[in-house]
Amino acid sequence: MHTIDKIKKTPFYDKHIEAKAKIVEFAGFLMPIQYKGIVAEHLAVRKNIGLFDLSHMGEFEVSGNDALEFLEKTTTNKVSDLKTGEIQYSCMPNEKGGIVDDLLVYKFEDKYWLIVNASNLEKDFKWLSSQKFGDVQLTDRSDEFGLLAIQGPNAQKLLEKIIDYNLEDMKYYTHATAQIAGVDIFFSRTGYTGEDGFELYIPTHLADTIWNAITEIGKDMGMELIGLGARDSLRLEMKMALYGNDIDDTTSPVEAGLSWIVNFDKDFIGAEIIKKQKREKPNRRLVCLEIDGKAFPRPGYEIFDGDEKLGVITSGTMSPSLERPIALAYLPKGKTKSGTKVEVAIRKNRFEATVVKPPFYKNASHR
Repeated sequence: MHTIDKIKKTPFYDKHIEAKAKIVEFAGFLMPIQYKGIVAEHLAVRKNIGLFDLSHMGEFEVSGNDALEFLEKTTTNKVSDLKTGEIQYSCMPNEKGGIVDDLLVYKFEDKYWLIVNASNLEKDFKWLSSQKFGDVQLTDRSDEFGLLAIQGPNAQKLLEKIIDYNLEDMKYYTHATAQIAGVDIFFSRTGYTGEDGFELYIPTHLADTIWNAITEIGKDMGMELIGLGARDSLRLEMKMALYGNDIDDTTSPVEAGLSWIVNFDKDFIGAEIIKKQKREKPNRRLVCLEIDGKAFPRPGYEIFDGDEKLGVITSGTMSPSLERPIALAYLPKGKTKSGTKVEVAIRKNRFEATVVKPPFYKNASHR
């Protein structure tokens, strides 16, 4: 079982130090928050290619005769729809309809992989272990792999130079194994930026080989190294939820605008509450806000309609792509339609904000 008894380093830590990254502690790991600067890194991914170290993410393997039934019970999406080589975005609900975590489910011929959030790794493993029944093996394989993401409109062009695989025919949200830089690597066409891209699951002893191969090619293509700061602004422009900010144990997938990852015909933990909420409409929803002026909206800033407090910002930033302040927040029923005007309190001032349709950034390159 994976435990965080001290701060961990990813297999690429020395590479970050070499690249003069600003390092912070995140989810028990020493991680790069930025290299050249968040805005420059963000725009590199939108316009060209960036390389991310995501080795802090968790990988659980689920196998056994009852693995499918177990995952149907513990996740909201319909796992039986997955064919071998396909991936599904989903979430694990609790008994109250809240979200234990959001995750990716990978289907292999004889097993499944769950990719979970770094900050929830231990919590998720305990939760899943407590729900086990019959013939289900649950294995935490997080320490065995480094994870690199190549993201951006030119991600395919870069990877094609070092992979023995036909990427042109590879669909979004699928995975495969191929020779990358001469070694077998398991990879997927997924990401958390809205752009086209790939995530490479690299056995830790091959970390240097793969990093060096990608960065060598990347030099000629203008690829930038990307820290957690730009990862956050990229996902926010796409209204991709961040666990702990926009979703948690107290928010339901319906409130969070994630009904599309819930199969309402199947039975799962917390299903009755989530189905009832879908039928009766939730009392609040997660919305996108564009804010007037040059203010910098941060989580926790309060939102008002006159004297009435409506909610607080859950995620906010000055959007590098749109050059204006954007935020996510839960607003009550009746205040969630596009075009609705509210006010955000930032220090002693109030700034007008408008509810807009997601995503904020409309020109992403993912297929």
